[in-house]
Amino acid sequence: MRGKTREDLDLIEMLDPVAEATGYEIVRLRLMGGAEQRRLQIMAERPLLEDGTGGDMNVEDCAKLSRAISEVMDAADPIAGEYTLEVSSPGVDRPLTRLKDFETYAGLEVRIELDRVAEGRKRFKGELAGVEDDQVGLNIEGEDDVTVYFPFAWIVDAKLVLSDELMKRGADARAARIDQDGVDAENDNDLSESEED
Repeated sequence: MRGKTREDLDLIEMLDPVAEATGYEIVRLRLMGGAEQRRLQIMAERPLLEDGTGGDMNVEDCAKLSRAISEVMDAADPIAGEYTLEVSSPGVDRPLTRLKDFETYAGLEVRIELDRVAEGRKRFKGELAGVEDDQVGLNIEGEDDVTVYFPFAWIVDAKLVLSDELMKRGADARAARIDQDGVDAENDNDLSESEED
Protein backbone atom coordinates (compact mmCIF):
# COMPACT_ATOMS: atom_id res chain seq x y z
CA MET A 1 0.00 0.00 0.00
CA ARG A 2 2.96 2.31 0.43
CA GLY A 3 3.44 2.01 -3.32
CA LYS A 4 1.15 0.76 -6.10
CA THR A 5 3.48 -0.16 -8.93
CA ARG A 6 6.80 -2.00 -9.15
CA GLU A 7 8.44 1.36 -9.94
CA ASP A 8 6.92 2.87 -6.75
CA LEU A 9 8.22 -0.04 -4.67
CA ASP A 10 11.72 0.24 -6.19
CA LEU A 11 11.78 3.96 -5.36
CA ILE A 12 10.62 3.26 -1.79
CA GLU A 13 13.42 0.73 -1.37
CA MET A 14 15.93 3.33 -2.58
CA LEU A 15 14.50 6.28 -0.60
CA ASP A 16 13.56 4.65 2.75
CA PRO A 17 17.19 4.83 4.01
CA VAL A 18 17.41 8.47 2.90
CA ALA A 19 14.25 9.38 4.83
CA GLU A 20 15.37 7.43 7.91
CA ALA A 21 18.83 9.06 7.89
CA THR A 22 17.11 12.46 7.76
CA GLY A 23 14.80 11.57 10.69
CA TYR A 24 11.58 10.73 8.81
CA GLU A 25 9.54 7.76 7.58
CA ILE A 26 7.92 7.43 4.15
CA VAL A 27 4.21 6.75 4.58
CA ARG A 28 3.32 6.52 0.89
CA LEU A 29 4.98 7.11 -2.48
CA ARG A 30 3.27 7.50 -5.87
CA LEU A 31 4.92 8.15 -9.24
CA MET A 32 2.16 9.47 -11.48
CA GLY A 33 1.72 10.82 -14.98
CA GLY A 34 2.87 9.84 -18.44
CA ALA A 35 6.20 9.98 -20.23
CA GLU A 36 6.05 13.77 -20.74
CA GLN A 37 5.32 15.12 -17.25
CA ARG A 38 5.56 12.92 -14.17
CA ARG A 39 4.98 13.73 -10.52
CA LEU A 40 6.67 11.93 -7.62
CA GLN A 41 4.50 12.36 -4.53
CA ILE A 42 6.02 11.39 -1.21
CA MET A 43 3.99 11.47 1.98
CA ALA A 44 6.21 11.30 5.07
CA GLU A 45 6.15 11.86 8.81
CA ARG A 46 8.36 12.01 11.86
CA PRO A 47 8.52 8.65 13.66
CA LEU A 48 6.01 8.43 16.51
CA LEU A 49 7.70 8.30 19.89
CA GLU A 50 6.58 6.46 23.04
CA ASP A 51 5.06 9.67 24.45
CA GLY A 52 2.91 10.15 21.34
CA THR A 53 4.96 13.01 19.90
CA GLY A 54 6.24 12.93 16.36
CA GLY A 55 3.99 12.30 13.39
CA ASP A 56 3.11 15.15 11.04
CA MET A 57 5.77 17.34 9.53
CA ASN A 58 5.94 21.10 9.09
CA VAL A 59 7.20 23.11 6.10
CA GLU A 60 10.81 22.97 7.26
CA ASP A 61 10.61 19.18 7.63
CA CYS A 62 9.19 18.83 4.11
CA ALA A 63 11.94 21.06 2.69
CA LYS A 64 14.67 19.13 4.54
CA LEU A 65 13.43 15.76 3.29
CA SER A 66 12.89 17.13 -0.23
CA ARG A 67 16.53 18.31 -0.40
CA ALA A 68 17.85 14.95 0.85
CA ILE A 69 15.71 13.00 -1.64
CA SER A 70 16.64 15.34 -4.51
CA GLU A 71 20.37 14.73 -3.94
CA VAL A 72 19.91 10.97 -4.17
CA MET A 73 17.49 11.17 -7.11
CA ASP A 74 19.84 13.48 -9.04
CA ALA A 75 22.77 11.11 -8.49
CA ALA A 76 20.89 7.85 -9.20
CA ASP A 77 18.58 9.25 -11.91
CA PRO A 78 16.02 6.40 -11.56
CA ILE A 79 13.20 8.23 -13.39
CA ALA A 80 13.48 8.77 -17.14
CA GLY A 81 12.62 12.31 -18.25
CA GLU A 82 11.51 15.25 -16.18
CA TYR A 83 9.40 15.01 -13.06
CA THR A 84 8.21 17.15 -10.16
CA LEU A 85 8.98 16.06 -6.59
CA GLU A 86 6.29 16.78 -3.97
CA VAL A 87 6.92 16.02 -0.30
CA SER A 88 4.03 16.41 2.14
CA SER A 89 2.66 15.39 5.50
CA PRO A 90 -0.10 12.71 5.55
CA GLY A 91 -2.50 15.15 7.25
CA VAL A 92 -5.13 14.38 9.86
CA ASP A 93 -7.34 12.00 7.83
CA ARG A 94 -4.27 10.13 6.67
CA PRO A 95 -3.90 6.89 4.75
CA LEU A 96 -2.87 3.85 6.77
CA THR A 97 -0.20 2.03 4.78
CA ARG A 98 1.88 0.08 7.29
CA LEU A 99 0.79 -2.59 9.77
CA LYS A 100 1.99 -0.40 12.65
CA ASP A 101 -0.42 2.36 11.51
CA PHE A 102 -3.38 0.10 12.26
CA GLU A 103 -2.10 -0.38 15.81
CA THR A 104 -1.21 3.27 16.36
CA TYR A 105 -4.67 4.49 15.32
CA ALA A 106 -6.72 1.76 17.05
CA GLY A 107 -9.99 3.16 18.39
CA LEU A 108 -10.47 5.59 15.52
CA GLU A 109 -12.88 5.32 12.60
CA VAL A 110 -11.46 4.04 9.30
CA ARG A 111 -12.49 3.05 5.78
CA ILE A 112 -10.85 -0.10 4.44
CA GLU A 113 -10.89 -1.61 0.97
CA LEU A 114 -9.77 -5.19 0.36
CA ASP A 115 -8.41 -6.85 -2.77
CA ARG A 116 -11.05 -9.60 -2.43
CA VAL A 117 -14.55 -10.17 -1.10
CA ALA A 118 -14.81 -10.92 2.64
CA GLU A 119 -18.01 -10.98 4.68
CA GLY A 120 -19.82 -10.44 1.36
CA ARG A 121 -18.08 -7.18 0.36
CA LYS A 122 -14.77 -5.44 -0.32
CA ARG A 123 -15.32 -2.09 1.44
CA PHE A 124 -15.74 -1.62 5.17
CA LYS A 125 -16.14 1.24 7.61
CA GLY A 126 -15.78 1.00 11.36
CA GLU A 127 -13.53 1.43 14.37
CA LEU A 128 -10.03 0.00 14.27
CA ALA A 129 -9.69 -2.75 16.86
CA GLY A 130 -5.92 -3.08 16.67
CA VAL A 131 -3.65 -5.77 15.29
CA GLU A 132 -3.18 -9.44 16.14
CA ASP A 133 -0.22 -11.07 14.39
CA ASP A 134 -0.62 -9.87 10.76
CA GLN A 135 -4.40 -9.43 11.09
CA VAL A 136 -6.12 -6.02 11.25
CA GLY A 137 -9.16 -5.90 13.54
CA LEU A 138 -12.23 -3.84 12.69
CA ASN A 139 -15.43 -3.26 14.65
CA ILE A 140 -17.79 -2.97 11.68
CA GLU A 141 -20.06 0.07 11.70
CA GLY A 142 -23.68 -0.80 12.49
CA GLU A 143 -22.88 -4.30 13.71
CA ASP A 144 -22.72 -4.33 17.52
CA ASP A 145 -20.19 -6.63 19.11
CA VAL A 146 -18.83 -7.81 15.75
CA THR A 147 -15.08 -7.59 15.28
CA VAL A 148 -13.65 -9.04 12.09
CA TYR A 149 -9.98 -9.60 11.31
CA PHE A 150 -8.47 -9.25 7.84
CA PRO A 151 -4.95 -10.23 6.82
CA PHE A 152 -2.95 -7.03 6.33
CA ALA A 153 -1.91 -8.37 2.89
CA TRP A 154 -5.55 -8.19 1.71
CA ILE A 155 -5.86 -4.44 2.34
CA VAL A 156 -5.37 -2.26 -0.75
CA ASP A 157 -6.57 1.05 0.71
CA ALA A 158 -7.23 2.34 4.22
CA LYS A 159 -7.83 5.86 5.42
CA LEU A 160 -8.87 7.46 8.69
CA VAL A 161 -12.32 9.06 8.64
CA LEU A 162 -12.44 12.72 9.65
CA SER A 163 -14.26 12.86 12.98
CA ASP A 164 -14.37 15.01 16.13
CA GLU A 165 -12.22 12.45 17.95
CA LEU A 166 -9.63 12.46 15.16
CA MET A 167 -9.60 16.28 15.07
CA LYS A 168 -9.10 16.40 18.85
CA ARG A 169 -6.27 13.90 18.64
CA GLY A 170 -4.66 15.96 15.87
CA ALA A 171 -5.01 19.18 17.88
CA ASP A 172 -3.49 17.53 20.96
CA ALA A 173 -0.55 16.22 18.92
CA ARG A 174 -0.04 19.65 17.33
CA ALA A 175 -0.07 21.32 20.77
CA ALA A 176 2.49 18.80 22.06
CA ARG A 177 4.69 19.43 19.03
CA ILE A 178 4.49 23.21 19.51
CA ASP A 179 5.49 22.77 23.15
CA GLN A 180 8.32 20.44 22.12
CA ASP A 181 9.96 22.45 19.36
CA GLY A 182 8.16 25.76 18.99
CA VAL A 183 6.53 25.03 15.64
CA ASP A 184 4.13 27.78 14.57
CA ALA A 185 0.63 26.27 14.25
CA GLU A 186 0.03 28.45 11.18
CA ASN A 187 2.72 26.48 9.31
CA ASP A 188 1.45 23.12 10.49
CA ASN A 189 -1.47 22.26 8.21
CA ASP A 190 -1.31 19.75 5.32
CA LEU A 191 1.98 21.02 3.94
CA SER A 192 4.06 20.21 0.96
CA GLU A 193 7.36 21.18 -0.55
CA SER A 194 7.56 20.91 -4.35
CA GLU A 195 10.66 20.91 -6.43
CA GLU A 196 11.21 20.62 -10.16
CA ASP A 197 13.75 18.08 -11.37
